Order: sequence, then structure tokens, then C-alpha cells
Amino acid sequence: MTKETKKPPRVDPSRIMQVGMGFWASKILLAAVDFDIFTLLAGGGKDAYEIKRATGLHDRSLYDFLDALVALGFLKRTGLRDSAKYNNADDVNTFLVEGKSTYIGGLMKMANHRLYGFWGSLEEGLRTGMPQNEIKLTGYPLFEALYQDHKVLEEFLNAMAGVQMANFMALAKQFDFTPYKTLCDMGGASGLLSILVARENPHMTCTSFDMLPVEPLARKNINAMNLNGSVKTKSGDFFKDQFPVADVITMGNILHDWGLEDKMFLMRKAFDALPENGAFIAIENVIDNERKENTFGLMMSLNMLIETTEGFDYTMSDFTRWAKEIGFRKTELLPLAGPTSAAIAFK
Repeated sequence: MTKETKKPPRVDPSRIMQVGMGFWASKILLAAVDFDIFTLLAGGGKDAYEIKRATGLHDRSLYDFLDALVALGFLKRTGLRDSAKYNNADDVNTFLVEGKSTYIGGLMKMANHRLYGFWGSLEEGLRTGMPQNEIKLTGYPLFEALYQDHKVLEEFLNAMAGVQMANFMALAKQFDFTPYKTLCDMGGASGLLSILVARENPHMTCTSFDMLPVEPLARKNINAMNLNGSVKTKSGDFFKDQFPVADVITMGNILHDWGLEDKMFLMRKAFDALPENGAFIAIENVIDNERKENTFGLMMSLNMLIETTEGFDYTMSDFTRWAKEIGFRKTELLPLAGPTSAAIAFK
């Protein structure tokens, strides 16, 4: 009797190809957002030449570009070539149509205009440990560089609002704000978190705290939502100035910008500003404790290499260790939208 030969496992290069050439798909989507194609199609189906006239696209790759968006699942199509009509896919119609409250296209535009080029220097960042963004050209740290150009700053703030919209909505609905009356969102940017919490929890009075150049945009958004009575703005530097006293202190994508010493410094300032039983909430792409499931969180930590001098993302076990060292009595993890969670520390 002959021994049966064991067949080697079948392997397939598809995953390698998909990830290795993933920038193709990324750039196609980012270009479509930049051309405002999805906003154009929100009003109903259009043919290729209607899209061409509205966007200035050239004939040569018109169908390749639009049909690639179909194949990637961002557009739907009936007919073919000259007889084709293009419509948005359902998720695109929700998240990539400018003017909708759910719009996250600001993040896509910021990724296209800033991050796409900077990530081309990832190897240099991995070798040197140095950021690969504006600081290489200007010498200014990220936020100082952003504050030099109002247009770039506004695009950055809109991008941050877009990426956090679903997370802040989830926090406003899922976290129990019943025992609390006041909230201060440190690094509140456009005021989005304060606005959503106040709208969902009318008993709350919220303050959006950020640098002076950011205040006009936050005030504009608060006025647009008719929430002047329940949402305020305050300007300052959260490293230099005292935190406003509040029952809940939040930070959305703030801690990961900084190294460990600064993270601990900010968490201690939050602890000092909170009353007994107050809550500190960090909304981040918290990495799973085994560091092998939250791919987006790990990639975001690499993005901090590109963008900052010492920043990194962290696990819940990291956050709990820091919180207990500072004096918080317990921590909880509240999953929000996608890869993002709220790491909560109670005083």
C-alpha cells in the first residue's frame, strides 16, 4: 500500500495584489470625490457625456474611469457606453454627497490633497522616526503649519468632522449622559461633538474648546444649529491653559497626536478638572489588545508617524494602565462606529 501524498495548500496571490496595488482603487475614489461626481449624481442618473461636461473630464479614459467606479461598487450603471446611465450606490449617496449632514467627503479631499503625497515617504518615516508632512517644508509642527493657511485649516477641520460624524452621533446616543449636566470637548474643532451631544441630550450644556483660529468655524456651526443656548465656545491652548471644569471631558482624536508624556499630561489635566464620578472620554481608533484585528487603528498609528513627532494610537489595556496610574477608579470601552471606540475613565 502506498502512502498517500499530501497536497500542498493552495495559495492565491489575490490578497497580495489587492493590497499592493490598493492605491489604484484609492486614487480612483479620491479623484471622483475631488471631481464632485457623487454630488453631481445625487439628483439622478446621468450619462457619461453629461458627467464629462460638468466635470471637465477628457474623452480618452472617461468610460474606464466611470466603469472602474462601477466595478468598485461606488456607482451603479444601466446600459453600456453611449447608452449607459450612472447613479450613486446607496452608501455613496449617504456619505459622499456634499451638503448632507452625513458627508465624509472632506476627509477624502484632505487625504487626496495632503496625505496621499505624504504617505509616499512612509519608508523615510520608518527609517528616521520623523514626520513626513508640512513640517519637512516649513519647519512648523502640524497644527502650527495648518494655522498658517485658513483654506488648509478649514479643509482639515471639515475632514475631521467627516471622519468623526458617525462616532460622535453614536456617543451622543449610546453613552448615558443622564447623571451629568456639563461637557467640555477639548480640541473641539468645528464644535461637532458638542453640537451632537447637546442636540441628543437637551439637559446638557456643552463647551467646545480649541485654539483661537478655530473658534469662528465652531461658532458658525453652532449658530446654524440654533444651539447658542446650550453650546458655547472657549479659546485656548490645552497644554498651557486650565481645562474648564465639567462633568464630562471629551477628546476626539486628540490623545493619539502626542507621545506618552503628553498623553499622560493631558489625562491628568482632565482628571483635575473633573468632579468625583466625572468621566473622561477619548474617542479614538482604539487598537485591540492583541494588536491584530483593528487594522485601521494600526494604520492610523502609522499615520501619526507621518503627521506628528511622537504620536501613536494605543490599546484599551494601555489606556487603562495610564488611567489607573493617574487615579481614575475604573475604565470602560464603548464601541462606536466602524473601528472607533470611546475609551472612558471614571473619576
